Amino acid sequence: MTSHIVPPRAANTNRPASVFWLTAFPLVILALGHMISNMVRTLPAISADVLAGDLAVSAGDIAAMTGFYHLAFAAGQIPVGVALDRFSVKTVVSALLSVVAIGSAFAALIQGPTGFAITQIILGIGCCGMLLCPLTYAARTVSSGQFALWSAVILGVGNSGMVLSASPIAWIIESYGWRLAYGLPAVFALAVLAIVQVAIRPIPPTSETPASVRSEVVEVLKIGASPALRGVVVLAFVSFAIMIGVRGMWGGPWLMEAKDMSRVSAGNVLLALTMMLIAMPMIVGILEKRFGHSNTILTTGHILAGIALILLPAGAQGGFLATISGVDVLPKSFDIALIVAFGALISVQPLLFALGRASVGSQHAGKALSAVNLAFFAGAAAIQAVSAPVNATFGLPGVLTFLGILSVSGGLLFLGLSKRT
Repeated sequence: MTSHIVPPRAANTNRPASVFWLTAFPLVILALGHMISNMVRTLPAISADVLAGDLAVSAGDIAAMTGFYHLAFAAGQIPVGVALDRFSVKTVVSALLSVVAIGSAFAALIQGPTGFAITQIILGIGCCGMLLCPLTYAARTVSSGQFALWSAVILGVGNSGMVLSASPIAWIIESYGWRLAYGLPAVFALAVLAIVQVAIRPIPPTSETPASVRSEVVEVLKIGASPALRGVVVLAFVSFAIMIGVRGMWGGPWLMEAKDMSRVSAGNVLLALTMMLIAMPMIVGILEKRFGHSNTILTTGHILAGIALILLPAGAQGGFLATISGVDVLPKSFDIALIVAFGALISVQPLLFALGRASVGSQHAGKALSAVNLAFFAGAAAIQAVSAPVNATFGLPGVLTFLGILSVSGGLLFLGLSKRT
């Protein structure tokens, strides 16, 4: 009889590893959708000049049109959040990956600015749940105490999409043109879709009878406006817009125009920035789990990230740092150091999702995360649109200063609102 009993030591040794991989594998697979989303939204940073030339528009027009992506993305947050609380994550992510494949294929074939704007809308709709899906899956499969760490892992894997849209895409554009670069996400989306079908189990969202869609939409808005989430939503509104403004649009043009760097060299700097966006969220998640103080970390990170952006124009021609240093322009290493530091500092963002998750029960996790993500991309749509006239009026130095001031202001406002709750 005893020969069939597993020895206690063997059982205890194997179980943690198997539990870890049962948790990690599906989350990493789902995070690949977020990787594609990040690749799509950051392509303009390394392609804006050639794209604008082919479409006969300005770089500012490209920035304004990418706002359609963020607007569609934001508009999809509530429907996707509701869908995730009514259907399985597998069902929702499969539908979204299919839309991304269609939008990306269309993007490779466009002939004018209208077509580009339409593809931005399609891609925004397809990508709108690529972060919510793995976050919701994590909310249903891991404890609330582990959620901050796993959300950081999801963001780290997802941010690797920006690795692809840095030096590799710069090389593809230089060698084969921007159309191939914009068509690649279709191939990746179809590959991930195939893996999802065999690797993800359809976990039921809840045992409760679903409420009406209208009441759930109202609940998403109520959760977002609640005192517990108000500071989080305000900071989320500016946080992602600032990061994507630098990494997804204005970082590349700044390095190529203000610092006279080649496309591939600028891509290498954006790659270094991206590596911070991949590694630092995990480090921040570990530090928060060990020491706590989420509010302090979020506030400090955003204030210092804003200061880094404000200092960039200060080292350019006519900037006060260049003037007091007695040179026309500070060396490229100054800009590279600030851009990489910005990437490390802004990587405190995952804590916003952890705070949002902690504000509600697990049955409403999808709606709470949707409210935070809605703020992320509503802010990106609004601020990206505003950055175009800022660029037209004040140039690239004005855009970076504008984003820096927003980051500092958002951190301070978040701190004030957090103290009231």
